[in-house]
Amino acid sequence: MEYTDDLGGMLSETGPNAIVGWLLVGVLCLTVVVTVLQGAFDWAFIAVFVVAIVLLPALAFHDPLVMPPWELVVIAAVPVLWQGLLGHAFLTDVATYLAVAAVALLIAVELHQFTAVRMNHGVAIVLVVLTTLAVAGVWNVLQWLADVVLGTSLLLDGRSQNAINASVMIEFIYAGVAGIGGGIVFDLYFRTRDRSPTERTYVPPKPLPDDHKEPKSVKLRDRLGIPPHRQRQASRAMQFVLVGVFLFGLYARDLPTIANAAVALAITFVPAILEREYDLPMDAGLVLWITAAVFLHALGSAGLYDAVDPWDHLTHALSASVVAAAGYAFFRALHVHTDHVYLPPKVMAVFILIFVLAAGVVWEILEFVIDQSAMVLGLEAILAQHGIDDTIVDLIFNVVGAVIVTLWGTAYLTDVSDSLSERLESRFKTE
Repeated sequence: MEYTDDLGGMLSETGPNAIVGWLLVGVLCLTVVVTVLQGAFDWAFIAVFVVAIVLLPALAFHDPLVMPPWELVVIAAVPVLWQGLLGHAFLTDVATYLAVAAVALLIAVELHQFTAVRMNHGVAIVLVVLTTLAVAGVWNVLQWLADVVLGTSLLLDGRSQNAINASVMIEFIYAGVAGIGGGIVFDLYFRTRDRSPTERTYVPPKPLPDDHKEPKSVKLRDRLGIPPHRQRQASRAMQFVLVGVFLFGLYARDLPTIANAAVALAITFVPAILEREYDLPMDAGLVLWITAAVFLHALGSAGLYDAVDPWDHLTHALSASVVAAAGYAFFRALHVHTDHVYLPPKVMAVFILIFVLAAGVVWEILEFVIDQSAMVLGLEAILAQHGIDDTIVDLIFNVVGAVIVTLWGTAYLTDVSDSLSERLESRFKTE
């Protein structure tokens, strides 16, 4: 019998693959011993983590032949061996984050194999790219927190705020290159290798059970305590104010105000376009939510970011909540659309956090590129950064927005994700 399971086919039961895999495990274990003796406990921990990921299939199946593909293990192990064991540094962080991408793919395979989670290779590749970017953000946030709380100098090492921020932005760019590049390479790897799992490694699709209770659809407009027509009026009022901000920017010849007001005004019309062109339900509360996020950002760019310190944090949390909502709608649409994707609620929450963290890193890269380009061209930056503290606090407030949506906002997005699922169904005609 031939089985079809993209991720299940990633586990190999062949002797040559197992031999190479176990040799790599042995070298990684040696690395653990050496790094512990040298006091490099961070590399020791990373090596132990990689070993655990590699050995999990063999332990779970009680068979030393069942191992991940040796190619992925090599990619994951190279930075540990090169930097942890040999003490050499790479010229860039690309290799390190390519290893992160490989580990993310191995984790996706094992979540699919050993838990209730189900993923096809497309979702796994998306997760690899997002996780690589998110890890870059989390790693730098943790270093910054250690420096601020514990007095270490992991990130805040005496250089200027802008110099440290530039280094972190370059690291983010390398992470993006590694994540996207790794995603492309791994996708080709999926498509070219024999993906047929054995009877043991095959994981059947997981359709939603008959008694499965989907989240009850709740209209956000009904929870705001404001009549729907007042919510629509509030959205319209914000649009008129944005027009005023745009005209003020033209009068003052202030490029950041003009650009941010124009983009914000354009985004406020996106919900209506989605509803008209794609039949996505956009109730008044959702429209107000999106409009408020871009409205507050435009006001900040017009001067409130400099005048009111917490304004930047407020807009980042609110904007991140909109990004989290989009991430939830996307992942839940896939969850409902096909039996080959099943994401339990707790896993869905983790996916939303990863999605928002990755989006936050991309946004910081965008700000950095625009800021640096403006400096080179002698223009006033449309988006600007203000040092490493500002960047890290922005990322932290992004997480706050994601947590708010994860805990309290998903019920308001059920209709949107269901409509997305129906469109996927009609377009791809899959189960």
